[in-house]
Amino acid sequence: MTMQATFDERPAARPAGTPRLYAWLIFGLSVGLLLSDYMSRQVLNALFPLLRAEWGLNDTQLGSLSGVVALTVGVLTFPLSLLADRIGRVRSVVVMALLWSAATMACGLAASYGQMLAARLFVGLGEAAYGSVGIAVVLAIFPRTMRSAIAGTFLAGGVFGSVFGVALGAGIAAALGWRWAFFTMAAMGIVLALVYLAVAREDRVRPQGPSDGARPDTALRRAGMRRLAAELFAVPSLLAAYVGSGLQFFVASAFIAWLPSFFYRVYGMPTAKAGSTAAMFILIGGVGMIVCGIVADRLGRKAITRKLTAATMYCLLTCGLFAAAFQLDPGPGQLVFMGLAMFFAAGAGGASSAIVANCTRASIHATALATLTLTNNLLGLAPGPLLTGWLADHTNLTTALQLVPLLGLGAAAAFWFGRRCYERDYQRVQELA
Repeated sequence: MTMQATFDERPAARPAGTPRLYAWLIFGLSVGLLLSDYMSRQVLNALFPLLRAEWGLNDTQLGSLSGVVALTVGVLTFPLSLLADRIGRVRSVVVMALLWSAATMACGLAASYGQMLAARLFVGLGEAAYGSVGIAVVLAIFPRTMRSAIAGTFLAGGVFGSVFGVALGAGIAAALGWRWAFFTMAAMGIVLALVYLAVAREDRVRPQGPSDGARPDTALRRAGMRRLAAELFAVPSLLAAYVGSGLQFFVASAFIAWLPSFFYRVYGMPTAKAGSTAAMFILIGGVGMIVCGIVADRLGRKAITRKLTAATMYCLLTCGLFAAAFQLDPGPGQLVFMGLAMFFAAGAGGASSAIVANCTRASIHATALATLTLTNNLLGLAPGPLLTGWLADHTNLTTALQLVPLLGLGAAAAFWFGRRCYERDYQRVQELA
C-alpha cells in the first residue's frame, strides 16, 4: 500500500500561462474540429445503400471507401505529427482541416467508385495527424490528473462526429441527394478552421509538464530518431496501450461503419431511419467514452494501475454484451444488449491516451499520440470496416458482426499485460519533471 501511494496521480496545478477560460475555448474548438473530422469521414456510412444502388458496389468496395481514410491516416499520422511538432501545431491544425474539407467536397463531385476512392484518400491525408496533434494541444493546457477525462471527452468528439455525420448525412441525402451530404460537411469544416486560426496562438498551447526543458522542435532534433524510437516502442506500457486500443477500435469502427446497413437489411428500415437509428447507438458509444474516461481517472487517483484494469473490463464487457445480443432474434432485446455493448465499445480510448501521455515526455506528446493513432488506424479503424465487409460478402452481415467482437479478448489481454509494467514506466517519466 505504501509503495502504491508513491505513484498515485496527485493533483497537479494547471499548466502555467494558460487561463481557465482560454483552455476551455481551445478545448471546445479542438473538439469541434474533431466533430468535423469524423462527420466528413463517417457521413459515407449513411450513404452505403444509395451508392450500392447507384454504382452497383459490393460490400468489400463499400468497406474500402470507409477503410481507405483510416488506412491513409495510419500510414501518414506519424510523419505528419512529427512535422507538426517541428513547424507548430496551430498552423498544422488549420492546414489539415482545410484539406479534409476540400477533399470532402470532392467526394460530393465524384462520378464513379474510382473518383470517390481518390477523394476519400485525400480526406485521410487531411485528417492524418489531427487526432494526435489535436489531443496533444488539449493535454498540454490541462492538469495531468484530468488526462483520462479530457482525452476521453476529446476522443468522444470523434464518436459524436460519427453520430452527426451518419444522422445528418442520411437526412440530407433523403431530402437533397447524397452529394449535398458531403457539401454540407465540407462547409462546416472550413468555417471551424477559420475560427480556430483566429483564436489559437502557438505560444499559448506549448507543451507543459514532464519534459527535457526544450521546445518540441528543439527536443526532437536533439533526441535523434534512435532515442525517439526507444521512447515510443521500448516501453511495455506504451506497447500494451497501442495494441489494446487498436484491437478495441477494430470492434468499435466495424459497428460504426455497418450499423446503418445492418438496420437497413436486417430490420428493414428505410435509409433515413436506418441512419438515425444507427446514430443513436453511436451516440451511446460517445457518452460511454466520456463516462469511461472519467471512471478511469477516478480509479487512477487511488491506484494508477486501475486505469488499465478499467480498460481491460471495458473490452471484456463489449465482447460479452455483443455476444449476448447476437444470441437473440432481431427485436427490442437485441437492441438493448447492442446499446449496452456500444456504451463500452470505445471506452478504453481515454485511458489509452492517458497512459501514452503519462509514459512519455511532454515535448514528444504529439509524436507519441501519433503512434497511438497509427496503431488505432492500422489495427482498428482501417481494417475494421473493410474486413467486416469482406466477411459479409462471404457469409452475411449478421455473421460478420457476430465475429468482430472476439477481437476484444485480445485487447483485454494487452491491457492486462500493460498493467504489470505501468507503475515503473510512469515513475520513470515523472522523475524527468
